[in-house]
This record gives sequence, C-alpha cells and structure tokens, in this order.
Amino acid sequence: MRKQLLRRSIVRYVRLLVRENQLPEKRAFTSRRMAKIINIKDADQVQLDQALEKAVSVLSSGGVVATPTDTIYGIAASVNSAEGIQRLYAIKGRREQKPIAICLSEVEDIRSWTKCSLNSDLLHDLLPGPVTAVLERGAGLNSRLNPGNPLVGVRIPAHSFTRRLVAACGHPLALTSANISNTTSTLAVEEFQELWPHLDLVIDGGRIAAGEGQEEEGPESRSGSTVVNLSQPGKFTVIRKGSSYQQTLAVLRDKHSLTEVVN
Repeated sequence: MRKQLLRRSIVRYVRLLVRENQLPEKRAFTSRRMAKIINIKDADQVQLDQALEKAVSVLSSGGVVATPTDTIYGIAASVNSAEGIQRLYAIKGRREQKPIAICLSEVEDIRSWTKCSLNSDLLHDLLPGPVTAVLERGAGLNSRLNPGNPLVGVRIPAHSFTRRLVAACGHPLALTSANISNTTSTLAVEEFQELWPHLDLVIDGGRIAAGEGQEEEGPESRSGSTVVNLSQPGKFTVIRKGSSYQQTLAVLRDKHSLTEVVN
C-alpha cells in the first residue's frame, strides 16, 4: 500500500512539474500524446481513401501531417493555415528566414500559384519528379508563407498518395523534410520518431527506395530533391544538388537550351 501511495505521489509531482515547465525539454516532449500512424504500404483502395480522408481533415483544421514523397519523408501543413505553417518551423527548429516550398498535385496548377513563363513541355519534363522549381510567387499564395520573399519553391512529387492529398485539399500544401533542421533526412517513419509527439498524423508508406539518378548516394539517397531557380527567363541556377541532378541538367541545358548561371 505504501509503495502504491508513493508511486501515485511521484506521478502527480512529475505531472505538476511538466505543467509548470520545470522538467527538461526532452522529458516534457515525450510526455505529449503520440501522433496517429496510418500504414498505407499494402493498403487497398478503401483503406487509401480512408487515410486520405483523415489526412485532409487534419490539414483542414490546421494540423501537421507526415507523408512520403518520391525522395524522402516530409511534413506538411495547409498553405492557408498560419498556425500550421508556424508549427512546421517549430517542429523542425527551422529559422523563419528559411523559406518553405509548396506542394502541388498537377503541373497545370503551377500557373495558378506562381508567375510562371516557362513552356509546358519543360515543366512536364521536370515534374512530377524529384525537382523543386523555384519561381516567382503568385498573388494568390498566403502572404504568411515566406513573407517578404518574392520567390517560392514548387514541388510535385512522383508519389500518388501525396499528390492525391494535395488535390483533395483543393489548395497547395506547405512541405518540408521530416527531420530536425540540419540533421539527416529520413527514408522511413521510424527515423523521425522524435517528431511524432508534435505531429497530428503520420502516413507510413514504407521505406523510400532510391530512385533514378540516386546512384551516387548508394542504394538509398537522402539528398532530397534537386532545387533549381527558374525565375529568370532563359536561365537557371542550381540551388541544391539532389536526386536526379544530372537528369535535371540534361533537361534544362541540353534539351531546352537554358543557360546555367553559377553563383
């Protein structure tokens, strides 16, 4: 009996310390509820639709969802939710001056959210795929996304669930990698378990395998998408070398005769 009373007293004391923010950050962090995890790796169509419905509900209410892409795992929020965008920065420990990309469903949506003068053939040669195209942002984007930045990165991953998710939401998602800033990118949900307590939903699509153009990274790649500034007519600048870097150069420089600008 005494042991039970002592145990209860300790539990109450610990809970009090957590509420008063007197425990170390890591201890308080692990006390939060865990995110719901939905495995879609071997899901049938009904299960996929249910997962999609749940993810849309979470995002529509300002929540944050982890989802697979064609390169690495990402965390996403509605581009229209100031709270969701702020949570992306907080979860990652990311500097607010560092912009976040938007995720679209179809190439045809690009002109609705950016001021894009690129021809459709070039866009379709790059996307969907492991490329982030940096373009001049359109007037319709939430001004609280990357405030003061005239450009925005556009992602259309070659991943059917994530593209369906964007389409079902009816507007872009703010998308960034599922890891603490300046740490290794993740290829499986188990690799970002420290983020789970801060997420509202985790979509588990299984381990992401290396794709085309990732041979230099070995059997698996954690380099993320290749980021290219395409905001200047007839020119491009590689901001970050990532997946399918050589293929991206071939499309831009060789096939479409754009001039590379090296900073």
